[in-house]
Amino acid sequence: MFRTPRTTVVLAAILVLAGACGSRGDTTTPAPGAPDKVTVGVIAIVDVAPIYLGKQKGFFSRRNIDVNLQAGSGGSITIAGVVSGQMQFGFANVTSLLVARDQGLPLKVVTNGNSSTGVAGKDFSGVVVKPDSPIASARDLAGRNVSVNNLKNIGDTTIRASVRKAGGDPATVKFVELAFPDAPAAVATGRVDAAWVVEPFLTAALDQGLRVACWNMVDTAPNLTVATYFTTEKMVTGSPDLVRRFREAMNESLGYAQAHPDEVRAVLKTYTKISDAVGAKITLPGWSTDINRASITQLAGLVQGDGLVKKPADLNALLP
Repeated sequence: MFRTPRTTVVLAAILVLAGACGSRGDTTTPAPGAPDKVTVGVIAIVDVAPIYLGKQKGFFSRRNIDVNLQAGSGGSITIAGVVSGQMQFGFANVTSLLVARDQGLPLKVVTNGNSSTGVAGKDFSGVVVKPDSPIASARDLAGRNVSVNNLKNIGDTTIRASVRKAGGDPATVKFVELAFPDAPAAVATGRVDAAWVVEPFLTAALDQGLRVACWNMVDTAPNLTVATYFTTEKMVTGSPDLVRRFREAMNESLGYAQAHPDEVRAVLKTYTKISDAVGAKITLPGWSTDINRASITQLAGLVQGDGLVKKPADLNALLP
């Protein structure tokens, strides 16, 4: 059940992609007047709905960007694709980016990706348990088996923050790696005591009779910036106009998504298998155009405290 640490997977994937791509640069220079062709690495989850909506609305094409969205299985593949030059931009959670920078990868955040709503009971992320479980709060997760989708990442870091805030011992939580789609059934059958899930799996879990024991993202920091869109330092210095236009298109997409939740729910059907019934009920994340630097500073301290990085994060190097 326990797998190779995510940092090792990231570096291994980069070596594979780098070999496949050779010495390819970050972008291909377009013909005069032709749009810049850009590949963005994403994950087929609710969090990235704004970029799909922005592409649909023409926010990128208006800025002479022909955007290709390439869905992968997780942040490690996205980071590897961006570093190797196979992708120009990518989407990944902040913990993955902090760990990658600590490993010496030259990544730079471009825009916000998504955030916690900051409201317990109305967030897109939570830790679920059986309805009759003795786990009443985050404090009771101490000593329990709790599943996360990736070990040593944002899930276990934020859950430890919840346990610590509630007065429990975060060091005694036993984390198990389990994919989000499999987590609700694992709780229901007693395979694990609790599971961290995000939407749409959170709504699915509640529909199956499970209940939320704690809201880990809300407990970690107010309106926590969970993920961002990023690129390489080479792209920032070598193609500043393209990075600027991508940032503008992405910010317009984030603002539009925040203001038009019905259109977000509609666009989800174009790139996920979420049913209309579930799509209508899920809690959407926050899509602010502002990066919550204070929340990232707090998360960076937790990541270091958990031993995921060797040194304090240089947020000036990572953040725009």
